[in-house]
Amino acid sequence: MLKIYGIKNCNSMKKAFDLLNELGLAYEFHDYKKQGIDAETLKHWLDAEGQDKILNKKGTTWRKLSEAEQAQALSSEADLIEALRTHNSLIKRPVLATADGFIVGFDETAYRALNG
Repeated sequence: MLKIYGIKNCNSMKKAFDLLNELGLAYEFHDYKKQGIDAETLKHWLDAEGQDKILNKKGTTWRKLSEAEQAQALSSEADLIEALRTHNSLIKRPVLATADGFIVGFDETAYRALNG
C-alpha cells in the first residue's frame, strides 16, 4: 500500500489525493502537522532522496528562519533532521512512499505510472 506524507490543507496534497483517488490507488495518509514525524523516517528520506529534494527552500517557512537558523539546519544531517522535525513545513510535499521508493513533490506523470 502507498503511504503519503504531508499536511492536509496544502494545494499539492489536494492534487495528490485527487489523482490517487481518480486512479483508484489505495493509500494511507500521515499528516505530520498533526502526527509529527520521527527522525528515523526523515533520515531514510534524506538517505534515499537527498537534502535538495526533501528540504523546501522556496517556502515561507525557510525564508522566515534567520540566516543563523538556516546555517544551523544545513550544518549537519542531525541538525537538518531536527529543523525538519521542529518546522515540518520545511519538508517538500507530498512525500509518497511506494514499493519502489519515494516520489517527492506532486508529479502527475510519476503518479499515473503507479497505475501501469
